[in-house]
Amino acid sequence: MRLNSKLAAAMAVLAALGGVAAYAQEKYTLISPGGIAFSDFKGYEDWAMVSSARTDEVLKVIVGNPAMIKAFKAGVPGDGRAFPEGSRIVKLQWKPKKSAEAQFPVDVPDVFTQAFVMEKDSKRFPKSGGWGYAVFNYDAATNKFTADASSPADCGFACHTVVKAKDYIFHPYEKR
Repeated sequence: MRLNSKLAAAMAVLAALGGVAAYAQEKYTLISPGGIAFSDFKGYEDWAMVSSARTDEVLKVIVGNPAMIKAFKAGVPGDGRAFPEGSRIVKLQWKPKKSAEAQFPVDVPDVFTQAFVMEKDSKRFPKSGGWGYAVFNYDAATNKFTADASSPADCGFACHTVVKAKDYIFHPYEKR
């Protein structure tokens, strides 16, 4: 039996969408050299914003999972309290560009470059304050993430020791 052209076209669209969905999940198969799975951060695209930051080269948005946000709202890391096990935070990074539409000078995100992740698991990461760190790079040309080969589980620890009193977290939960 021969399919009519509308049904064939609909099936082609569904097949293509299935391929897109399958690819979208591919990043969650990545594991950093330090053993941190990108799948531990599944859904980060919808997590609440913690803060933002900017350098001359990068625009950053920091998001946290529900456990992290709940702890921030309860006042952690104030009074020396630590974030609970299972807290996760992701720093999303873009190269900036000047907005072509705004009527004033403003930088906006251009090319997404990286997801820097942290997860609290004191049993797995006792030597780095209970936090594991990993970097997942994004290549816009190929539309793919890769685990950074030079990213051991304690890769961010050296930088984060200056905020040990804040349970190794630089960015406070910003007022809204």
